[in-house]
Amino acid sequence: MDSFEINKIVASILLIALLFIGIGKISDLIFHVDKPETAGYKVELPENGTANQISETKNEVVEEVDISGLLALGDITHGEKVFKKCSACHVVEKGGANKIGPALYGVLGRKIAAVDDYKYSQALSDYGKEWTFEEMNGYLKKPQSWIKGTKMSFSGLRKEKDRASVILYLNQFSDSPLELP
Repeated sequence: MDSFEINKIVASILLIALLFIGIGKISDLIFHVDKPETAGYKVELPENGTANQISETKNEVVEEVDISGLLALGDITHGEKVFKKCSACHVVEKGGANKIGPALYGVLGRKIAAVDDYKYSQALSDYGKEWTFEEMNGYLKKPQSWIKGTKMSFSGLRKEKDRASVILYLNQFSDSPLELP
């Protein structure tokens, strides 16, 4: 390749670069857009708070659930089918041994993290509440967000009927089942 060929290649690259720059400048002159002086809409924030404080208060909103209406959706036979997902880690029969998760016989109505021979996560041990219908519903919906720091890796039951059915199914496995609301 001689110097004349190299000059043609360099010249064509420069010509293409100048065309791109020139076309951009010419199109800016032809299609000039005047920007408005005022915005089309204004986002108003509360005077006493910032965006961070607003997002923090949204996280604190607790969803109230009509537990009697929710449990009315449930069915014990359906709960038995849904509980098969849970049976890989939990046992519900009286005297059943702990598996990956604790035995769940008599779980409703007892203190959270109360099985003596099972090592619970620190989050569950410190929670300090009892397993009520409402607590069980929230926990089954999404365990990781209901009690942050739990070691239960289950993603949760999204369908209300599934949660209600599992709660009814678990309630029957007890020496003294909780009275339905």
